[in-house]
Amino acid sequence: MKTTNNNIIIDGIDKKILRALMQDARTPVLEIARQVGISGAAIHQRLRKLEKSKLIAGSKFVINPKVLGYTTMAFVGIYLDKAMSNPEAVKHLKKIPEVLECHYTTGNWSILIKILCKDNEHLMHLLNNDIQSIAGVSRTETFISLDQQIERQIKI
Repeated sequence: MKTTNNNIIIDGIDKKILRALMQDARTPVLEIARQVGISGAAIHQRLRKLEKSKLIAGSKFVINPKVLGYTTMAFVGIYLDKAMSNPEAVKHLKKIPEVLECHYTTGNWSILIKILCKDNEHLMHLLNNDIQSIAGVSRTETFISLDQQIERQIKI
């Protein structure tokens, strides 16, 4: 791994390590070492460097929300009465557990959020009682996702 102009350049071994972990973060280091052809200690050392460079930031388990009854995914464009309302609105959105992502955007909306709800009634309750009641929110525009057709990370 090299760093140039704040960009990280990774070599073929780093790519093999990252691909293995992106496929399954629980893959044992020694199994990756056998696949790559270097020692487990070398894998650990490279992983520490990749973490230090902030290219990777830990690992996580992925929860299947449908198993917990969350079946409605929606994207909500939030119109603010003025740009100065953004920090306060985001502060309130952080308190809503169903808000998975929040983006400050260009275009018509000031904020775009991704939310996960149990059903349309839950979504309507969130919109009417939790989101549209935030000071500075003038209105919202909601798009319900019928199916997520692509989910991936950047290709390594």
